[in-house]
Amino acid sequence: MVAAVALVPATVIFYSEVEMDMMVTQVSELHRITIDPDVCGGRPCLRGLRIRVKDVLDLLASGASHEEVLQDYPYLEPEDIVAVLEYAARQSDHPVLSVVA
Repeated sequence: MVAAVALVPATVIFYSEVEMDMMVTQVSELHRITIDPDVCGGRPCLRGLRIRVKDVLDLLASGASHEEVLQDYPYLEPEDIVAVLEYAARQSDHPVLSVVA
């Protein structure tokens, strides 16, 4: 069985179940990122809350500290910020493919 993971809009990479399990165990906080079509239009959110990953990233990119983000969103936990950063790091990575002629 193969699971599909959307890395960026219009790009889908296929991973085996074993690869998916390895990714989740290597990135322990990634389970905090949820994608639900009924929440924020299916955009990645934190723990099913209506707080998008992008919103937290935008705050951090504008210079907000982790503490300031947690003050603005008191229902978030420090691990949520770690999850956002891990998720963003995975989105910016890309597989290296070898082409055999």
